[in-house]
Amino acid sequence: MTTTRKWLLALIGLAALSAGLYANRLVVLQYSLGWYTDLKYPRAPNHPVAWEQGPTPPEAPVAARPPNIVVILADDLGINDVSTHGGGYGAEGAGTPSIDDLANQGVRFDRGYAAAAVCTVSRAALLTGRYPWRFGVEFTPTPGAMARVAGQLYAQDAGRLPVFIDQDKARSIKDFNDLGMPPSEYTMAEALKARGYHTVHIGKWHLGSTREMRPNNQGFDETLFMESGLHLPENSPDVVNSKQDFDPIDRFLWPNMRFGVSYNGGQWFEPAKYLADYYTDEAVKVIEANRNRPFFLYLAHWGVHTPLQASKADYDALSHIKDHRRRVYLAMIRSIDRSVGRVMEALRKNGLDQNTLVVFTSDNGAPGYIGIPDVNAPYRGWKLTHFEGGLRVPFVASWPGHIAPRSHQGSAVSNIDIFPTLLAAAGARPADGVQVDGLNLLPHLGKAATPLPSRPLFWRDGPLRAMQQDDWKLIRAARPDKQWLFNLKDDPTEQKNRAAAEPARVQRMQAAIDAHHATMPPPRWESFIELPISIDKTLDQPYREGDEYTYWSN
Repeated sequence: MTTTRKWLLALIGLAALSAGLYANRLVVLQYSLGWYTDLKYPRAPNHPVAWEQGPTPPEAPVAARPPNIVVILADDLGINDVSTHGGGYGAEGAGTPSIDDLANQGVRFDRGYAAAAVCTVSRAALLTGRYPWRFGVEFTPTPGAMARVAGQLYAQDAGRLPVFIDQDKARSIKDFNDLGMPPSEYTMAEALKARGYHTVHIGKWHLGSTREMRPNNQGFDETLFMESGLHLPENSPDVVNSKQDFDPIDRFLWPNMRFGVSYNGGQWFEPAKYLADYYTDEAVKVIEANRNRPFFLYLAHWGVHTPLQASKADYDALSHIKDHRRRVYLAMIRSIDRSVGRVMEALRKNGLDQNTLVVFTSDNGAPGYIGIPDVNAPYRGWKLTHFEGGLRVPFVASWPGHIAPRSHQGSAVSNIDIFPTLLAAAGARPADGVQVDGLNLLPHLGKAATPLPSRPLFWRDGPLRAMQQDDWKLIRAARPDKQWLFNLKDDPTEQKNRAAAEPARVQRMQAAIDAHHATMPPPRWESFIELPISIDKTLDQPYREGDEYTYWSN
């Protein structure tokens, strides 16, 4: 074969390969992040975590030590996903007895709010007690490459409002790992560590993945860090999957997420089992290892976030539920409730339950993109919106002898209140000169509880902003240009928009919103995607003229 012929065949082959890649460019884009992850972060087989062991004998008797502190955070768990607040799926065999029991031992916050309707911003608020836009955390970290994929993914879907993508901003966005909470922020882990606590993080972080932004540099002595997003490998015999083909983000997650964790910044390795159960196993080990000294455990579950994957054992336990997607989702809820029960049992077994303050909540409401309509019932809206369904979350706490059992708190509280409350319980202090937006709730929870003072609560996501005070709530959107005003005392499910009937109140609340945000710094990174979110429909339901919606900025 002549050299010319060889070159000609090579060029033909290269052209065919290029044509094939172009024809399948969406597939290449969809899978490229996963392929990159496999190359850059190979995962070792599972191995035991060498948790640090506390002292033997105890530093002091349990009752003479500051209280241990455990925060259990679920991901995307709606208020109707638990039976604690009067709803739930108990009639379907998927109640939440462990979360209910925790509430019965302490307080149920009937108007408990996340500080944001999306994970990163809400988590930054929880850990600092501050509105995250005070330090530039306003949007969800998103890889710039997502802009290219999103344009293709959403282009396939008819019957929806348009998606707006700014490709120039996407090209200029920082590396995904650089998007997160600045290390200059003073977290509850840092405050408790200064008080003598051993501090441990297990699970999701989503506040940056550089060495400076990871938990070890934000006050945690140890971290078992969720590195990607599968609950089990997709082809595991121990998992049951539910894919939502109507959700473009779900179509992106499945080919790109992996099953991996790391300990203290080391090599990725595979968890031993279904993720919620694995995290709980490790949390129990942490409790046992630190039973003789004060500890802070931040157990941040990935469940019930998509991709929807249930352990086969939990799925099989709900064989009477015929709808596959719903059955998988409710099975995932079972794993979170079981985790709460096992953590509480570990505290009792180690003689720590009477001197441990436990908080359970969710980072935001459940999303409409899973296609299950009653997750936030009876409230309107979903994750990514500022309606009650996106913000009102399961929220309970227990501390024997300090929080009255079977108590209810009916005033509006936020996860920004967790930071000052836990610090007060531990005798710790916030950083000097730093404004903490949350309130210490302890004076309002004991036997001699006093009413919470009147105060505004604010929410922010680009031009979408909201405020609530004294039962009145205003939501202001730029796309569409609209205001919603609700009296939550008379209309807790936000059915009647009173903006037109109360123009003076709208004006006062808008002025308060503007004043709050006037001195805030610009965001640390810009949003480049705006997604339409229907208020009253799940994502699998087509948009119809007249449907109410807002836009979420990533």
